[in-house]
Amino acid sequence: MCPRCPGGDEAAMTAAAGNLRPRRPDPGQPGERPPLRLVLTVAAWLGTGTALAGLNKWIFAAHGFRYPLLLSSLHMLAAVVLGYPLGWVRGPPPPVRPRIYLLSLTFCGSVALGNLGLSLVPLDAAQAVHATAPLATLLLSALLRGRRHHPLQYAAMGPVCAGAACSIAGGVRFHQPGGCVLLAATVLRALKSLQQSLLLQDGRLDAVSLLCLTALPSFCLLFGAAVLLEVAPAWQGVLRYDGSLWGCVLLSCLGSVLYNLASFCVLSLTSALTIHLLGNITVVGNLLLSRLLFGSSLSALSYLGIALTLAGMFMYQQPQLIAQRWAVWMRQRSPRHQ
Repeated sequence: MCPRCPGGDEAAMTAAAGNLRPRRPDPGQPGERPPLRLVLTVAAWLGTGTALAGLNKWIFAAHGFRYPLLLSSLHMLAAVVLGYPLGWVRGPPPPVRPRIYLLSLTFCGSVALGNLGLSLVPLDAAQAVHATAPLATLLLSALLRGRRHHPLQYAAMGPVCAGAACSIAGGVRFHQPGGCVLLAATVLRALKSLQQSLLLQDGRLDAVSLLCLTALPSFCLLFGAAVLLEVAPAWQGVLRYDGSLWGCVLLSCLGSVLYNLASFCVLSLTSALTIHLLGNITVVGNLLLSRLLFGSSLSALSYLGIALTLAGMFMYQQPQLIAQRWAVWMRQRSPRHQ
């Protein structure tokens, strides 16, 4: 659960007109330590995301579950069942706004296109395309919100996205139509994060309220798509699975509720761009952890990708420091050439 700040606005991103200033420090300011609340929220988001991804992979691979849209709709149903009681305990939920329906439509579109892309492209290639989400988020925030960033932060998107893509893509063969579908899904994911950030920060909603408002429309859209595209053509297949699978599905649904709440809390405390940057850092962290714990082999391209990602993250977090050091170095160098 993510309680509200006293002022009602939890670290909102800078508005285009400059009337709404962030409570959090600017990403470019050096020497700022993140508050403990933010560290714990990010840790919960990373932990639930890793566990949920592993559990879903087990459901699809070990049990041969062939209904990803149905699973996503069950995730939203769990959010309805658990989110509405939580919301009523904290007070009557706010009225549903048109932007909520637009967010639900964007979310369902990203899920549908992502699942379609995964059916055409290997998992490693899909993750490589998804690694471009920070760049898409940065460009959309500049176009739609008029958000201005330091030039070095724009430059940092190159090594961040390319590094994450190189570290996981290696020598994967690429399927062009599937890549286009995944690229569209990535843009929708970036747009979804910006919409969530607006509702959480500028719209004065908290994590539980946003989960309650978006869960039911998303469930209706996803369940309708699942019935038409997955269950109706082969409804007998759903009945063949045993109890152990549905136990895993139940755990996956509970994990998705916790993951969505943690995601909304991270968005309310930071920004849409930050959560996608953290996603790329997670890719690198998982690779290093796999190497340390399981002895997995990493190619030279993977090590290059890790180095590029870390360098890009430093450029994004410390643009003012890099610019100051560069200016000092140029001033010290100029007398030598005179």
